[in-house]
Amino acid sequence: MAEGQDITPTGSGGSDGSDGSGGGGLNMAGIQARVSSALKRGDIAMALGFIMILVVMMFPMPPWLLDFMLALSISFSVLILMTSLFIQKPLEFNSFPMILLVATSLRLALNIATTRLILGHGHEGTHAAGAVIEAFGSFLISGNFVIGIIVFAILVIINFVVITKGSGRIAEVAARFTLDAMPGKQMAIDADLSSGLINEEQAKARRKELEDESSFFGSMDGASKFVRGDAVAGILITFINVVGGIIIGTAQMGLSLAEATETYTILTVGDGLVSQIPALIVSTAAGLLVTKGGLDGATEKAVFGQMSNYPAALGVAAALMGGMSLLPGIPMVWFLGLAIGLGYLAYRMGKKQKDSADQVVAQESKAAADAAAPPPEEPIANSLRMDYVRLELGYGLLSLISTERGQKLTDQIKALRRQLAGDMGFVMPSVRIQDNMQLPANTYVLRVKEIEAGRGDLRPNMLLVMDPRGEEITLSGEKTMEPTFNLPAMWIEQGMKEEAMFRGYTVVDPQTVITTHITEVIKDHMPELLSYAETQKLMDELDDDQKKLVEDIVPGQVSVGGVQRVLQNLLTERVSIRDLPTILEGVAEATAFTRNPTFMTEHVRSRLARQLSDVNTNMDGVIPLVTMSPQWEQIFAESLVGSGEEKQLSIPPSQLQEFINKVRTTFERLGMMGESPVLLTSPGIRPYVRSIVERFRPTTVVMSQNEIHPKAQLKTLGQI
Repeated sequence: MAEGQDITPTGSGGSDGSDGSGGGGLNMAGIQARVSSALKRGDIAMALGFIMILVVMMFPMPPWLLDFMLALSISFSVLILMTSLFIQKPLEFNSFPMILLVATSLRLALNIATTRLILGHGHEGTHAAGAVIEAFGSFLISGNFVIGIIVFAILVIINFVVITKGSGRIAEVAARFTLDAMPGKQMAIDADLSSGLINEEQAKARRKELEDESSFFGSMDGASKFVRGDAVAGILITFINVVGGIIIGTAQMGLSLAEATETYTILTVGDGLVSQIPALIVSTAAGLLVTKGGLDGATEKAVFGQMSNYPAALGVAAALMGGMSLLPGIPMVWFLGLAIGLGYLAYRMGKKQKDSADQVVAQESKAAADAAAPPPEEPIANSLRMDYVRLELGYGLLSLISTERGQKLTDQIKALRRQLAGDMGFVMPSVRIQDNMQLPANTYVLRVKEIEAGRGDLRPNMLLVMDPRGEEITLSGEKTMEPTFNLPAMWIEQGMKEEAMFRGYTVVDPQTVITTHITEVIKDHMPELLSYAETQKLMDELDDDQKKLVEDIVPGQVSVGGVQRVLQNLLTERVSIRDLPTILEGVAEATAFTRNPTFMTEHVRSRLARQLSDVNTNMDGVIPLVTMSPQWEQIFAESLVGSGEEKQLSIPPSQLQEFINKVRTTFERLGMMGESPVLLTSPGIRPYVRSIVERFRPTTVVMSQNEIHPKAQLKTLGQI
């Protein structure tokens, strides 16, 4: 029965879905997994390290564990020193103040642990505090505690008076000057950002580096106090250990005064050396770090690289060492050997510098000879190359390219190309700027495909003033005509700018005049500049999800040339082709019933109804319209001769002239009222009406009813 009672709970425990130990034991596998995961985390490892330091302070340690901790302290100090030597910039080791605190805390904890062992077990002999302290106390000071005391005192003096005091002063001065220079450096960063020398990301990185630098040197100023306090603590701990050890040895342990003095002094001095040597190493690392503030590269490059730049200094040092080797009593071997070594280095560095100087002279001579030699004959094929857009300047306008006042002409042209790409979807060709001595001094010429497309006359040191109201300008200056739109204007002096703007005039500089002229010329000639290659490039640069559309219609339904013709037709009427996917979708739909580029363009325009309506909406949110009367609609419809895609407009000249007069009169009257209306026609006759209107009013927009978006608000201003 008892066995049955033992079996029953075991079985119930197994049926619970957990292991057998779940009821009353521990899940060792789970505990091991959690411990392993915790040890892999850096924050927990750091916390355990500080707990270990506290344990060393509070609890006695066996000598073997103390030996390990002392070896760890020495290796940790050497690692800090090597890191300080090999870093390129001080900010690469900006955690040094925190590491210094950890190293100092570890040494102080070990001092407490060694003090406990020395005072508690020192009467047992020099092995009582571990092998490391015994080695430092016996081997390094040859068992003579007087030598040990002297060596310890020298180490303390070097650390406390020389290294710690000097590095602390450097850190203090560096922190002060870094904080004082911070506002100026921030202003320099803001100036570089505003001038375009750096971008926003680079500015953020430089500000972050500046903040890190100020924080680092401020922390180093405080951390130097740790090093100073560590040195003072080492002196006091050593004195306490010696005095306390002698008292304990003689009063409690029954040792003689001589035995107690020798034993405890050797142990204490050994302990002091074990703690002071790592402290000296860390202090040296701190000094290296703060003295490296203005240097880049590793320490050896900074030291040896700069000292070897002056062969004369090496030669003088070699001569001095050679002279000292001849003095009586001086070991000639060492001094003469050093003199020979320094002399050899001086010879090698001098020869290297001479070779470098000769190489520079040879390169300069070669460059001068190349410049003096006649230029090679340009290949004849280069004369066939054509500049798509070229700006020719008279010699009096060359200053506009590199003027210090305002924006450079080249910068404005770059901005213009970016603007046209965003507004029209058309990548404007690069503009070649060259001087033309055959032009008058203040004249410029715009050429499109080597043919003159515009010309103007500028005053480089003056400003162009125009009255937007169309009234006469009442300022004193040189009357002229604005070159782009041929409007009345006036050139005025720079000092009259404020007065002109106060009177409500439009004031522009010569660079802006040229840029505006280029803009209008490019817009007029965009169809010519959109080449086959540019069309192919536009389709190649579409997103990957649009590439399937291009593959479906090109070249199966329409050729690249057909797409080019459609885009050219749109650009002719200054319709943006930026929404190329929608245009290609319209072309794909139009190819089902036509191959005529004109009819495909009309279908594409209907697909772009929202875009066209938005562009032609005025400030009041409506599209101003001038409609065609039913009579003119009928006249145009009946004047179409031919069938299918071969239709042509055949209208009597008298009626055509009447139509032109009515359109011109209506639009001029509305223009005087400040309106820029759209001429609205039926879809069937729109391209033919546009072909007539563009000859006498090229900027007038002609739209059909299919191109008006359903949500657009309309306002009819007149009828033809």
